[in-house]
Amino acid sequence: MFTMKRALIALAALAIPAGAQSPTQFSPTKTQSAVLPAPKLPATSTAAAGHELTQTDVDAWLDGFVPYALKAGEIPGAVVVVVKDGQPLTLRGFGYSDLKAQKPVDPEMTLFRPGSVSKLFTWTAVMQQVQAGKLDLDKDVNTYLDFKIPPRDGKPVTLRNIMTHTAGFAETAKYLIEFGEKQPKPLGTILSRWTPPRLYAPGEIPAYSNYAASLAGYIVERVSGEPFDAYVQRHILAPAGMTHSSFDQPLPVALRPLMSKAYKPGTDDPQPYEVIGMAPAGALAASGADMGRFMIAHLNHTLLDPATSRLMYAEANKPYSALPAMALGFYHEDRNGLNIVGHGGDTVFFHSDLHLLLDKNVGLYISMNSVGKDAAAHSLREELLQAFVDRYYPAPAQNLPTASTAKEHGAALAGHYVSSRAGGFNFLRLASLLGQTSAAVDKDGNLVVSTITGPSGAPRKWREVQPWVWQDTNGSDYLQAVTDANGRVKMFSITPFAPIIEFVPAPASLNAGWIFPVGGAALFIMLIAAFGWPIVALVRWRYKYKADVSGRALKLHRATRATAWLFIGLVVGWVLVLAAVDKDLAVLNGGLDVWMRLLQLMLVLAIVGTLAAIWNAYLVARSPGRHRIRTIWAVVIALSAAFLVWLCLDMGLLTASLNF
Repeated sequence: MFTMKRALIALAALAIPAGAQSPTQFSPTKTQSAVLPAPKLPATSTAAAGHELTQTDVDAWLDGFVPYALKAGEIPGAVVVVVKDGQPLTLRGFGYSDLKAQKPVDPEMTLFRPGSVSKLFTWTAVMQQVQAGKLDLDKDVNTYLDFKIPPRDGKPVTLRNIMTHTAGFAETAKYLIEFGEKQPKPLGTILSRWTPPRLYAPGEIPAYSNYAASLAGYIVERVSGEPFDAYVQRHILAPAGMTHSSFDQPLPVALRPLMSKAYKPGTDDPQPYEVIGMAPAGALAASGADMGRFMIAHLNHTLLDPATSRLMYAEANKPYSALPAMALGFYHEDRNGLNIVGHGGDTVFFHSDLHLLLDKNVGLYISMNSVGKDAAAHSLREELLQAFVDRYYPAPAQNLPTASTAKEHGAALAGHYVSSRAGGFNFLRLASLLGQTSAAVDKDGNLVVSTITGPSGAPRKWREVQPWVWQDTNGSDYLQAVTDANGRVKMFSITPFAPIIEFVPAPASLNAGWIFPVGGAALFIMLIAAFGWPIVALVRWRYKYKADVSGRALKLHRATRATAWLFIGLVVGWVLVLAAVDKDLAVLNGGLDVWMRLLQLMLVLAIVGTLAAIWNAYLVARSPGRHRIRTIWAVVIALSAAFLVWLCLDMGLLTASLNF
């Protein structure tokens, strides 16, 4: 089960912030953002004075924080960049870009993969075309495409939907990533081969989407007349002075020696270069210094005029009154009273974050070349931002009283939830079941959400401080729920996730609360039936006992036991498939299709066998001189098989298409 779950997690590898990926990255690290208005303090109470943001101070602070964090997390190397008032304040390399050669990270020259931070370049390109009058944020995207995106509930998809992650697309995994010196197919070919299903109507619920971001990049390609990577090179990288950066795949020859090696946790062996088919979603390679130049270009309005920049950074979708909003492409990370926009990014191996403190004309960037031990990179980057703002722009702590509705609302929120970022009706649906979140109220009246954990791995606790708004009992993060007209919870989220991924109530057909125990019992019955068949046959042979079953009844009995073996084979087969995915995501690009089809054929046979098991139970129950225990056992086997068939079909394990 662990391998299966971990493999499904890997399918969501591209580039969203710590805590925002599914399913283990639903365990955000401890953050302390404050977005609720601070309570009135006594006149004598003032916020602690912050340190002055100078190169000397920030270098000393980084030296006391980053090397220790990298060593503790077993992360080989990182780059950290701080810019201020249009200039680089500090460029720091830590650790190694090549472990075996002991080559240190050079912040000026060493290239890292910022993952979905790449999307900021895509969104910037879109806004350049909006500024030029070639794109309209509120037009149907089909206006700009050479293939059709069908409407959902009569509503077309717009660029505003795409840039706020409210287009409603299911997440995709096939042709998402490859490894080595490969050139991806043309962007239009990748995007038009298959349109992901729509889980939600446009504008309804945020659901982070790599496909949608890549669609935006293709629209830029179409209206500009330039290939996407060439457009970014000419209109973003060159104007910003980013000479050690590229979206090209494979990398240009001159840049290849500068690329940091990538590492899996626990090994010194470098991993192959990651090739992102949907390049606008995460294909950039860039040095730390160049990412500093990108931040300066945004803060100085080099790439967009001030009016367009303000439009891009403004709140474009705010699903929660007390949590950060989504801007156009950027998401808000407001904390300590600061107006902060940014984006996180993860490839399989690299993990990054970029933040613009708009009111202070300051930018902060970090990228690491491994996720590290126990996903330490996610914790490190979250702590880096919070510690940075606490040191240089501190804010008074909030001590809000517990709301009188805490018990009532905690009970209303309790239940099972799935991520709004999910696959469609295919085997990726397993991720929604295996990575499901449960919410409950503990003995002290605090809300506990299973997948939202702190650095220790223990679930964080939340105390309601306003109706439907909870505060982390050990920090300043907030959790908020939105209810429908009947007072039922429609969705909830927390500070780091709010504008891009929501927790939505699990439907009955996907609720792990009952599916896991019933499914476990059904599989246990199949195991007994399968292994009991040869054991009973051996015992009968040993004692020369002849069964009193023959003819049709014997055939149905044997078909029922064979069906039990088919279900065991299905479980083993899918575990092996997902183990292959865990080892190499590139196998999803058609390499497993034949095995998936064989498993689907096995499922079809299991369905036929289930019908035989039901027939067998009927005959046993109607047979003369029927034995009560035998009848109950036949019925239990038939019901177990029927449930497992339903579960397999409900999990999307039998589909006409192998697009996902």
